[in-house]
Order: sequence, then structure tokens, then C-alpha cells
Amino acid sequence: MAPEMSEKTQSSRATRLARWLVSGPPLLFLAVFFLLPSAIMVLASFRYPGEFGGLAPLFSTVPGVLHGLTFETYQFFFSDIIYVQVFLKSFLVALATTLICLLLAYPLALLIARSPKKSRDLMVLLVILPFASNFLVRVYAWMILLGPQAALSQAINAVLALFGLTPVHLLFSPFAVLVGMVYVHLPFMVLPLYTNLEKHDPMLLDAAQDCGANAWQRFWRITFPLSMPGILSGAALVFIPVLGMFAIPDILGGTGDMLIGNLIKEQFLGTRDWPFGSTLSIMLTLAVLAVAWLAARLGRGGKYYA
Repeated sequence: MAPEMSEKTQSSRATRLARWLVSGPPLLFLAVFFLLPSAIMVLASFRYPGEFGGLAPLFSTVPGVLHGLTFETYQFFFSDIIYVQVFLKSFLVALATTLICLLLAYPLALLIARSPKKSRDLMVLLVILPFASNFLVRVYAWMILLGPQAALSQAINAVLALFGLTPVHLLFSPFAVLVGMVYVHLPFMVLPLYTNLEKHDPMLLDAAQDCGANAWQRFWRITFPLSMPGILSGAALVFIPVLGMFAIPDILGGTGDMLIGNLIKEQFLGTRDWPFGSTLSIMLTLAVLAVAWLAARLGRGGKYYA
């Protein structure tokens, strides 16, 4: 019995060691690059701003210098409705971007998944090809495409002039921000959908057709419910980055389209109010975690069959 127990103990130790060797590096990475910065950000949100920006010292012997910890930034955040409005506007932009990406990505992903196998790789390559160029270069290209002298703007304004309407400015507008958001994040919706749709068993559609279901019924009763995990994954991959995006509103939206990401950037780099910027970052992090938890919960426990 003793040798058997010794072998079991050694096997258990080897299993635990293997688990730590596999999960240890990712856990260490998360602790160093996520938990530690988050803890620093939480502590900074309770600090006083420095006299010339940054953070005031925790301990100070200089009379009249604010130091220590305070709840002022949180009180200021919840007492001014403008920050709630910025959060709400950011959520609406993220939601609109996600829905538009879904409407555009689903037919494309379905086309790729049902294409001959020899052409799928080329189609996927074309989807991810924009990643080969710099992000800012692609966004600045839209400034040219949406500018007042661009063919698109002139065509739209010519049509509006026929109906006696005033011309519109596409650039530096909410429309330009939405176009940029959709353009940048569309591949993040296509790829999870394609990965999901490619795994569908075509025999299910054949069986539904044999039972008398038309194409529309087969889509809504079989294809769409089975693709819900891919939809939820793509929605999370689009919604979460858009929620904190600041570069696209800065470039294409101008000063009138400030989202929560722009507000956080302004607090850190403009006004240098690091405590309030940290408070806004914590609120955004909590919102992102809530969205990620909701997507994971729906993906695990949802029943998708109609």
C-alpha cells in the first residue's frame, strides 16, 4: 500500500506542478500588467491632485498643502450630470457601432463560411488585410474620403441641393466618428462569426429543408441560433474597444464629439488632473467588466434555439 500511496502522491504533485507551469506565466502577466496598474489607479483616484498636476504627496508637512486620501473625485463625478451624459453617449456610440458591424459582418461571414474551401483563406486574408497598415494612417485616410472636396461629400450635397436642402459636412461630425469606428472594428466581428458559422453541420439545414422549411425559416430556426456564441463574442470584441476609443473621435469628430476615452485622455494629458482621470478610468473599467461578464454569461447559459 505504501508504494501505491507514494506513487499517487508523486503523481498528484506532478499534476499540480504541471498546472502551475501552464497557468503560472499568464497569471503572473495579469498580476503585473493588469492587477498592479489597476491597484495603482484605484489608489490614485483617492489622492489629491498636485499643485502643478499629477498627484499630491500622500504625506506632507507643508502647511496648506492638501495630502492624504479623499473621496472628492467620486463625489464630483456623481454630482455632475455631464459625466453621466458622456458615459451614456459613449455607450450609444459603442452600441450603434456593434449593431452596424453585426449587420455588415454577418452576410460576409456567412458568404465566407459557405464558399468553396480553396477560396476561404483568400477571403479571410482580405478581411484582415487592413491590419497590415498603421491604424492612424487608415483613420487619416477617412479625413480625405469625408472631406468637403471629396467625391462622396460633393455627391451627397448635390443630391441635397436638388431637394433644396442645405449642404452637410461629413467630416468632424458624429457620422464620421461612426464610420471610422465601424471601419476599424468590422474585422473583429467578421472573424468570430466566420469561425462559428464554419463549424455548422450542413446536414441540419438539409433536414430542415426535408421537413418543409424554406430558406428564411432555416436561417432563423437553425443558422442564427447556432451562431449566437459567435455573435456574442464579436459583439464583445467590438463594443469594449469602442467604449474606450479616443483616437477616432479626436481625428474624425473634432472637439464636439467627446467620448469617455477622450475625457480620460484630457484629464491625464491636458488638465493633468490624475485623480479624476483615474476615477473616470475606474468607472470605465467597471463598465467594461460588466459588459464582458454579461457576454460570458449569455454565451454559457443561453438557449438559442427558437
